[in-house]
Amino acid sequence: MASDYTEILKDIKSGTFAPVYFLQGEETFFIDNIIENIETLALDESQRSFNQIILYGKDTSLTDVIGAARSYPMMGERQVVIVKEAQEMRDWTKDDKQTLVINYLENPLASTILVFGYKYKSVDKRTKFGKVIEKNSVFLNAKKLYDNQVPDWIRSFCKAKSVKIDDGAVMMLSENIGNNLQRLANEVEKLLLNVKKGQEIDSAMVQRYVGISKDYNIFELQKALSAMNKLKAHKIADYFASNPGNNPLVLTIYSLFSYFSKLLLIHHAENKNDKAIASLIGVNPFFVKEYLQAARNYPIHKVAQNIKHLHEADMQSKGIGYATKKEGPVLTELVYKLMN
Repeated sequence: MASDYTEILKDIKSGTFAPVYFLQGEETFFIDNIIENIETLALDESQRSFNQIILYGKDTSLTDVIGAARSYPMMGERQVVIVKEAQEMRDWTKDDKQTLVINYLENPLASTILVFGYKYKSVDKRTKFGKVIEKNSVFLNAKKLYDNQVPDWIRSFCKAKSVKIDDGAVMMLSENIGNNLQRLANEVEKLLLNVKKGQEIDSAMVQRYVGISKDYNIFELQKALSAMNKLKAHKIADYFASNPGNNPLVLTIYSLFSYFSKLLLIHHAENKNDKAIASLIGVNPFFVKEYLQAARNYPIHKVAQNIKHLHEADMQSKGIGYATKKEGPVLTELVYKLMN
């Protein structure tokens, strides 16, 4: 049975467990977080040493896994069998091993919680094997979030932690960190250590505890570009160039590409009221005016040209078709081209 991350986590935290979980896909944060919660919540601490079995794909086989799943718990009502890095097992494609798994999935042991963490890859759901797995397990296909989904994810993550976060802080985190959910979660956890009861996370806290400069960050660079503030944009580019460890060029280019792609969507939009634009580009309506200003300053032909400049800068920084340059000169040249 297919499910989503939020539903699975909600059931686990309420104490409702399924006999089998099959967690696959590219977004490893979802997989790791579900497994971590099962490890923590399925058994009391006193039971884990007896009834929790952790296996690793490269060191085990499907025969071992199913054998463990068919055993009974010791001095308890249930046992947990977790296969981490399950995609590393070499016998997934063997017919006899698939039959072994299918037989178990169709009649799992009620006292076992069996969890597969199958990262970066996906089973073929068109095959009989894939269909049985999807039908007879809590099945998660963990996909990477799109950029416009990240702000809502940050808000929901904070809500689950019973803390409020304002729109400025959300946008600062999403624009500077992107869709790296593990890093975002780590940074929010860091913020939680410094939040007082009832306090809302704001931009100042993100600047202070996450280490994002108040004046020199990708969020401020985008604002400077949108307003055609050449002096400020070049100051930020120079700051990034002198602090490449905290401001990797690849992330800057990625964020700017996302930014100008949104401007392209605005130019093609039929309905340009704030609510429609906010929905179209996936931002809070509070930030729409900035994007509309940028769309006025960058006609559609200039937006297309800037996307080309970003692609060239990305290739140049990697030495693909260009003489390799240090990140600083590539970025300063890019900012000049974007605004001229």
